[in-house]
Amino acid sequence: MTLRLVGAAALLVSAGVHLYLWFDGVRNQTVGPMFLVNVVAGIVLAVLIVRWRHWLSAFLTLGFGAATLGAFTIASTVGLMGVHTEWRGGSVWLAAIAEVVCIVVGAVLLVQQRDEVLHPSAHAGAHTGRHA
Repeated sequence: MTLRLVGAAALLVSAGVHLYLWFDGVRNQTVGPMFLVNVVAGIVLAVLIVRWRHWLSAFLTLGFGAATLGAFTIASTVGLMGVHTEWRGGSVWLAAIAEVVCIVVGAVLLVQQRDEVLHPSAHAGAHTGRHA
């Protein structure tokens, strides 16, 4: 459960940074609506990863981190929808670190759940009666 809480925290940090940047002027750019989608998705996925022990919540957390970090990388290299940004500022690095954490947490949870499916007897006592 600790790993899921770390993932939820990383999702919320990324969502919070995107909300901050949206209020800081991104709302007036072509990518503004995508920042709001990121905020909502981060919040929904944070709840999902804590409440739903399913491979899909882990996969979506990994995908959120990869897609968000990937979009920023594109925006900082060739530009994205007319926006060209740089790897500068605390909010950029905070979000990037949070998104890397999302990727790592999602990947580790996927591997753990794969192991639970492939070797159920080894993990039989690891759960407290909650079902995926």
